[in-house]
Amino acid sequence: MLNDEAVSQLNLPLPGFKPDEAPETRTNRNSGRGSNRLDPQDRPFHDWYRFVLSFPPHLVRDYVEHFGLDERHVILDPFCGTGTTLVEAQLRGVPGAGIEANPFARFASSVKLNWGIDPDAFAAGARKIAEAARSTLRSQGIDDDLPVNADLGDLHLRALPPESAKLLLKNSISPLPLHKALILLECINFHRTQPYFEHAILALAKTLVFSISNLHFGPEVGVGKLRTDVPVVSTWLSEVRKISRDLSLVSGKTFPVSTVHLGDARQVTTIIEPESIDAIITSPPYPNEKDYTRTTRLESVILGFVSDMPELRSFKKTFVRSNTRGVYKGDDDHKWIAGYSKIQEISASIERRRKELGKTSGFEKQYAKVVGLYFGGMARHLAELRQVLRPGAKLAYVVGDQASYLRVMIRTGQLLAEIAEDLGYELKGIDLFRERLATATKQRLREEVVVLQWPG
Repeated sequence: MLNDEAVSQLNLPLPGFKPDEAPETRTNRNSGRGSNRLDPQDRPFHDWYRFVLSFPPHLVRDYVEHFGLDERHVILDPFCGTGTTLVEAQLRGVPGAGIEANPFARFASSVKLNWGIDPDAFAAGARKIAEAARSTLRSQGIDDDLPVNADLGDLHLRALPPESAKLLLKNSISPLPLHKALILLECINFHRTQPYFEHAILALAKTLVFSISNLHFGPEVGVGKLRTDVPVVSTWLSEVRKISRDLSLVSGKTFPVSTVHLGDARQVTTIIEPESIDAIITSPPYPNEKDYTRTTRLESVILGFVSDMPELRSFKKTFVRSNTRGVYKGDDDHKWIAGYSKIQEISASIERRRKELGKTSGFEKQYAKVVGLYFGGMARHLAELRQVLRPGAKLAYVVGDQASYLRVMIRTGQLLAEIAEDLGYELKGIDLFRERLATATKQRLREEVVVLQWPG
């Protein structure tokens, strides 16, 4: 593990706010931080790959400190995404475990926690991979670092299988950059038995999304300006160098073992041992119209984590239902909150407003239902979680207000707090983390941290 002096040598910032400060102080101190940007000091390890809307590392540090966590404790992130909580915990010597339903996100988290790779061997192996890819491209008349002047019709470009290509947004990636990426992936796969193989794949994932593709995030994923040709191999090597540099920072140091499980956060007891967890720091999905699988769709498809619609549907069914594109026949999590009048009234208000506005699409007809499924799924998660918590365990859930469903306000933090209290948790407070401007309504929406304790 790293002591405080060693952590400071990584240029990690001081905590962004103290959980016991006044809300006004916390809001002001965080108001200048972008919701999807890392502070420069936080880039090591975190920046290998992360969701665009990931919550910031400094927030995890605040609660690790506030909860008094150290090597004697185990922290769980049941919605671990791309591993922000677990990376921060590992930096501070706190053992961790994660649960993630998205196969690619689970992969990314696991790789970001693997610091036992020889950085020099990784860099050397990557240079061999790059030369092999460039050689193959040159044999096809393609110089990766120079724009292709030939008619693309004269080139025999590799492409995705039709069933895989159907999963992508149209024009997510242009034909020539995709061809180059597939050549590079093939060369990486020749190094499959090497310890650095997964790190090389993760570097390609980040390169695909942020340098090669035509995607943009604002905040939903969409297609922006088309890039007909971009350097692929050299851009990938740049990401490899960043990972190698970070690995050199921790070379020879000892850290606790953290594990990320592929699974459903509503079935925690099938994954985590009873009474083994001391703390939770997590950010579950919010009830809105964001299909979180679309955020990682391009890299998931190209790198082989999902190949067709049935496979995509199978792992989407393991998600807490938070958007209408993830609702399936037979879903019944809403039964868990049948007695919550506030949630029932929100659903009723959404349905009334839908009818008033004459909204008749299949997705719009699901708006009211998905609210019940979301809070029911979270109730189911919190109920099951009780069995794996040690008495006195402390919990922090980062959630946000939403008005995605026909502008009906959903105070997510308040409602989750009520559900948790009914399940036997003690509510220690709801900390205001930051505020954001709703795109549709221009209202200020709160992002909060619901702080709980499990008495046992």
